Amino acid sequence: MADEAKMDDKTREPISETAEGGERQTRRRGIYLLPNLFTTAALFAGFFAVVSAIQGRYPAATMAIFLAMVMDGLDGRVARLTNTTSDFCKEFDSLSDAIVFGMATALVIYTWSLQYLGEYGWFGGKLGWLAAFLYAACTALRLARFNNLPLTKKSTYFYGLPCPSAAGLTMGFVWTGTDMGLSGAELVIPSLVLTLIAAGLMVSNVRYYSFKEFKGAERVPFTYVIVMVVIFALIALNPPRVLFIGFAIYVASGPALAFRRYLRKRRYRA
Repeated sequence: MADEAKMDDKTREPISETAEGGERQTRRRGIYLLPNLFTTAALFAGFFAVVSAIQGRYPAATMAIFLAMVMDGLDGRVARLTNTTSDFCKEFDSLSDAIVFGMATALVIYTWSLQYLGEYGWFGGKLGWLAAFLYAACTALRLARFNNLPLTKKSTYFYGLPCPSAAGLTMGFVWTGTDMGLSGAELVIPSLVLTLIAAGLMVSNVRYYSFKEFKGAERVPFTYVIVMVVIFALIALNPPRVLFIGFAIYVASGPALAFRRYLRKRRYRA
């Protein structure tokens, strides 16, 4: 029938006719493979981190989370460079971040340290898994709020600590502790404080610099290349401590800049 949608034998999708000219338009299903490969790799790294934590291999678990951070940083840039962005990629990336930087990270910090709060009594045991759950929930809330922000607020600053940076802080702490020969039971109180701070900053209104002004496809001064070489050299010297200190500085930069702006406002009013 003329009014019924015609079916294409190749795609099995309805073919509609335009009002002008009667040209045939075929709607094809499919997703872009390249950016989703990086997102899938990040998701796999998060799952591997959980398995490694269950087996007590915490250095491997933390390194898997850091590898997921690299993959998460590449998928969006690859999609923009290859012009393969889509709504599916955005949703898949957001779900992957919630699992990797929320659930997987919370499970690693819980199995390594927070579970030992049970040695402080009934309330301590409850507090341990509640803190881990709060971290995972704040990660999901942070991602949901970011996805609903206007595009104008996603350019220069992040509102709230980005979840990969929160994961870098907590996993850097776990990796540093294991590298120094310290157990999670010995660092249970610092682990609790760090987890709660990271969770609170993710859902706060503290602004963090996004570094989105630096684009890989644009020319930059030669000094930037030297800085990158120095950063990689420092990480190679002692990856656990350098990464932990680096993320700790970034996490502290938000409240520090907020306090600086507060002082400027007071001086202006005075």
